[in-house]
Amino acid sequence: MVTKQWVAIHRKHHAFSDQDGDPHSPHVFGIWTVFTKGAVLYSRGAKDTDMVNKFGVGTPDDWIERNIYTPHSRLGILLMLVIDLVLFGPWGFIVWGVQMLWIPLWAAGVINGLGHWWGYRNGETREQSRNLIPWGIVIGGEELHNNHHLNPASVRLSRRWFELDIGYLWLRFFSLVGLASIVRTDLI
Repeated sequence: MVTKQWVAIHRKHHAFSDQDGDPHSPHVFGIWTVFTKGAVLYSRGAKDTDMVNKFGVGTPDDWIERNIYTPHSRLGILLMLVIDLVLFGPWGFIVWGVQMLWIPLWAAGVINGLGHWWGYRNGETREQSRNLIPWGIVIGGEELHNNHHLNPASVRLSRRWFELDIGYLWLRFFSLVGLASIVRTDLI
């Protein structure tokens, strides 16, 4: 997905969480729709150019975005297939198929659907965000959705001793080897 489109959809979700205008709320569209068709809701949002221009302000606009990501965003799916075939031979088709099902289900369905429907809360927010345990190893810390809504700017999503934010652990590793910079980890 084009960076500006994803950021715009994410920002609009935070601006209108669980009310009319939220691009993927289970309280607006129904839990089953978001769980099974979350990627379709993302695709629909990405086509709304007015929304993308309004909520996508400040996203990268460098050579890579203009010349690779934006005009060729769908090539990423084919590139993943080629990489899977190179790494796994004919089994790469199966690996790729699992990835094509896995990513939309977990990212769009579980995080956006169940993350606003079921689980526990570490703090009160104006919407229905929830934390889902123990899925962190599978979805990179994003299951700590209530924590994310409590402090959306923090890269660290864990708040309690038992909450595993594997995404933050990877970011820490990348920062230690000079491949990333962690900007904000503060908690409210």
